[in-house]
Amino acid sequence: MSVPVVLVSGLHGPSRAAVVDRLLREHPGSLAIHHDLRGITSGLVVRIVRDAAVVLEHAVVRPAHGCMTCAVRDDLVPQLRRHAARARLLIVDLWDCVEPRSVAECLDQAELHKELRLTAVLTALDAELTPTDICRGERLAEVGRSGAVGDERHLAEVLARQIEYATALVLPEVLPDPLPGVGDDELDLCRDVLGHLAPQTPVTLPGEPLPALAGAALCTRELAARVDQPTAQLPCDAHTPAADTVVWRRARPLHPTRFFDAVDSLATESVRSRGRFWLANRPDRLLAWETVAGVVTVQDTGPWLASLPEAAWDLVPPARRVAASLDWSPDHGDRVQHLVLTGPDLDRDRIHALLDSCLLAPGEPAIGLDDPFAGLLDVGEAT
Repeated sequence: MSVPVVLVSGLHGPSRAAVVDRLLREHPGSLAIHHDLRGITSGLVVRIVRDAAVVLEHAVVRPAHGCMTCAVRDDLVPQLRRHAARARLLIVDLWDCVEPRSVAECLDQAELHKELRLTAVLTALDAELTPTDICRGERLAEVGRSGAVGDERHLAEVLARQIEYATALVLPEVLPDPLPGVGDDELDLCRDVLGHLAPQTPVTLPGEPLPALAGAALCTRELAARVDQPTAQLPCDAHTPAADTVVWRRARPLHPTRFFDAVDSLATESVRSRGRFWLANRPDRLLAWETVAGVVTVQDTGPWLASLPEAAWDLVPPARRVAASLDWSPDHGDRVQHLVLTGPDLDRDRIHALLDSCLLAPGEPAIGLDDPFAGLLDVGEAT
């Protein structure tokens, strides 16, 4: 029978270590594998294998090249297979800046299913640091936490992906306990923020039982569908003391210039925003929108289903067809504006008015428009 594997991710090392320690204590016969990547820019990775009592292995690994994901994948999979015969649970303790999706998808391979089954993706968080870090606009390299030479990712971007991809979020007890300055107010604030960022993901508070880990294997295609913008399970309108989430949905195309001019305001007012949108001059392309801590990403994710011949729909993943059916209208098919913005003290009426002003007016021509997004979408770059 296959051995359950759980990924534990998180930018906050002490919190992540606390979750791994607890898993090792609560699951006798389990092993944790960790790749220390602090030296990867110099071509050096340290692999640590331990159980609840001792470090069993401390080895230097020299990856073939400086890609963080490849370094972990190329060494991790053989190590998991090596230890599967004698471990009741395998815990993958991911380095701070590693995003769990790439590792999860490496493990969800047909040739591994008889030996290993991924059963959970946990993200460990520091209750005091999370509400601040999700607002930080620095690149990982600027704070000494890059995962490879040339790593251009932003700290808040990585944290957002760790939170949104997880099957459960954990706010652990970290020794010394209680942490100086971290109390019920900090926990409440962090839980409040997580409720906006990942409202459907369970949150484990200090002292609460961890999620069950011995179940069926996760399907990484389903995990991806939860976060990829064409199929993402986006948050609903919400107002709490910590933040507001504002949802904007419309069934008219956006004027490219007016919307481009509104981008800076939308990015700076919100901490996190996501969604899909429809430009008047690109009626066949489903465009994805993401911002985190002021960093904007716009991507072309492929065609709207309404622009495809019906015979091609069988080639589209089921999750994509379901998402399209929920947005479908006789006039526009699945073309829709669906943007969700989260941040403190957002003015819903002002945001709606700003975005409504970007829509193409009735009778306004949709051809011959300038396209300020061309430099981004045509080469796949981000602002």
